[in-house]
Amino acid sequence: MPVFRSSCRSLKWLCAYGVFLAPGWSGGCDRDGQRAAPPDVAKPSVDPTAPWFVEVARDVGLEFTHESGAAGRWHMPEVMGAGAAMFDYDSDGDLDIYLTNGAFSWGRPQEGPVPMNHLFRQGPHGRFEDVTAASGLGDTGYGMGIATGDIDNDGDVDVYVTNLGLDRMYRNRGDGTFEEITKAGGIKVDDWSASAVFCDFDRDGFLDLYVSRYVSYDPTQQCTDGVGRPDYCGPKNFPYLSDVLLHNNGDGTFTDISQRAGIAAVSAPGLGVVCEDLNDDGWVDIYVANDLEANQLWINMKDGTFRDSAMLMGAAFDLNGQAESGMGVLAADLDNDLRMDLFVTHLEGQTNTAYRNLGAELGFGDVTGQWGLAAGCLPYTGFGTAAFDVELDGDLDLLVVNGRAFRGKALDGAVPPAPWDQLAEPNLFYINEDIHDGAGRFRPCLGPSDALCGAIEISRGLAVGDMDNDGDLDVLVSNIQGPVRLYRNDAPRKGHWLTVRAIDPRWRRDALGARVTVRSGRHRIVRTINGGFGYLSASEPLAHFGLGENFRLDDIQVRWPDGRKESFTVETVDQLITLVRGEGKIAS
Repeated sequence: MPVFRSSCRSLKWLCAYGVFLAPGWSGGCDRDGQRAAPPDVAKPSVDPTAPWFVEVARDVGLEFTHESGAAGRWHMPEVMGAGAAMFDYDSDGDLDIYLTNGAFSWGRPQEGPVPMNHLFRQGPHGRFEDVTAASGLGDTGYGMGIATGDIDNDGDVDVYVTNLGLDRMYRNRGDGTFEEITKAGGIKVDDWSASAVFCDFDRDGFLDLYVSRYVSYDPTQQCTDGVGRPDYCGPKNFPYLSDVLLHNNGDGTFTDISQRAGIAAVSAPGLGVVCEDLNDDGWVDIYVANDLEANQLWINMKDGTFRDSAMLMGAAFDLNGQAESGMGVLAADLDNDLRMDLFVTHLEGQTNTAYRNLGAELGFGDVTGQWGLAAGCLPYTGFGTAAFDVELDGDLDLLVVNGRAFRGKALDGAVPPAPWDQLAEPNLFYINEDIHDGAGRFRPCLGPSDALCGAIEISRGLAVGDMDNDGDLDVLVSNIQGPVRLYRNDAPRKGHWLTVRAIDPRWRRDALGARVTVRSGRHRIVRTINGGFGYLSASEPLAHFGLGENFRLDDIQVRWPDGRKESFTVETVDQLITLVRGEGKIAS
């Protein structure tokens, strides 16, 4: 039987918003951060006219404003950073937050404290405390992105930071502090890194690391817009870089195998990256979104090498055979056919692109227009993206956070002051209207009255996770030269939910890459344990299911990262459960 667990973060957030516990329930936690479920209490009725997302960052003590380091000289890195992560760094059962920051560069004099990355610990009553100084995670490099994963299989989540300059690896000591082990770990990734993601590509039980790299930036290069004003440069103004694949040696060190694996054979301006088994052969592949160049789909050849099959499989270009400005990327089953599709965000004037997975033999097809995702995004530049079931009806909805990369007309209501208001844009949220086998559409559903899509800012990073442990996913958004936003999910619910953590006791960590399938009658829903997607960001590595009206499950099947399958019986929904390898029944 699976282990049923629910964390203390629900209690903390209830107290933060003035909700009192039912009489007779202490809500006490054990040392593992777990508690018994509360007694049955009737849920309050949901107001369908109420906002779906409520911004609560300041209310819960999450106060951080990104510093780009800008000095009025239009240096390109100023508009490319601001990563975000949601993860439980102290293993107390609730989610904490880590944010990257910029730096004073290119001759700008230091004004005030040195910009650094910040770590916020979620403490009692759901409030956040800035623990940067004590934690050792106050990286002062020119910060870009974040990857999270347990690199040494000790049960604690470690952190990799991508920078303009030398990247850094931080090992979690397990006592609330981190040790910088970049040099000791044999890591020498320099120049300009963007997104990074952990995955066990060779199935040896240790998490390897893929780092997308952008361009070799020259700060003396100046660019202008169409009317001759100074503006940010594009990637074609600089030499491209090749990405980096680091193999985990299992002893705390990594080896750069980019050349041997075939990754270094291509130089392209990489931004977003996601690991997923895209040809359904049981081995994780790697998809990279490139800026104005063909995307890459690195198919795992199972011998330590990869082959770029993006063109062959229809995932390199759009429907017209054109390369687009790829920013953020995700892999998820968007049409409920049990195959993992791809979604990539792009520059204004281009559509964000949905690639439907047609099967290993047929590859991918651009279904952006067919799924209703084309017209509404054309005026905007998309960066971070996530697919999650907002109203718990059984299918995945889409969120894209926006912000220009070049100067434009300031929109009414833009939050940042001039000249940053020229880059600010609203976000986009799409409801999945029962897409199945290619039929159906996504529909834009949130307007300016909702906090998530009403804010006009320069958004970049996006992470999702159940911050308050109420069964739906909340949203963290980082903004260039602006405050971080934390959006509590208050969307009206259409059904039940289940959240699954998958653990392999041999490795003492979340089984990244495990594929989890829920069965209820004729219904099948599949999710992958994967916290690395979007743009520069890391999310909680759990499989979250909206179940609609299905409150009885036949079983849950887990395909572990090494290909072995197990079936688990689950009798109760509306729970966070932990499935442990070896405790289920062998499945074919």
